[in-house]
Amino acid sequence: MAKGYWIVQSDINDMEQHGEYVKANRAVLGRYGAKFLVRWGQQEVAEGSARERQVVIEFPDYASAQACYHDPEYEAAHKLRIGAAAGDVIIVEGYDGPQPVTASPLRAEVQQ
Repeated sequence: MAKGYWIVQSDINDMEQHGEYVKANRAVLGRYGAKFLVRWGQQEVAEGSARERQVVIEFPDYASAQACYHDPEYEAAHKLRIGAAAGDVIIVEGYDGPQPVTASPLRAEVQQ
């Protein structure tokens, strides 16, 4: 079964209030098995545009990703984010099908 993801981009304008949002969403994210894969870190905008901060959160499946976002406890936490940050949240189903390439000469060189 494919995993589910939240892909989040945000520009934070009130770090203190945003911190309250982060505290408020911990329990509900944990209940849905959320795992942070990307949480702010270094970034290079190679094409297009991006907001200041990027977050990718993995869930066990797409249904869990959707259910977490629409959970009343998360909705209450989300109200703390409004005004503290402008952002985009995309809920997307992962891909677990065949991959075009499993190994390449370049990849083998990097591993040596």
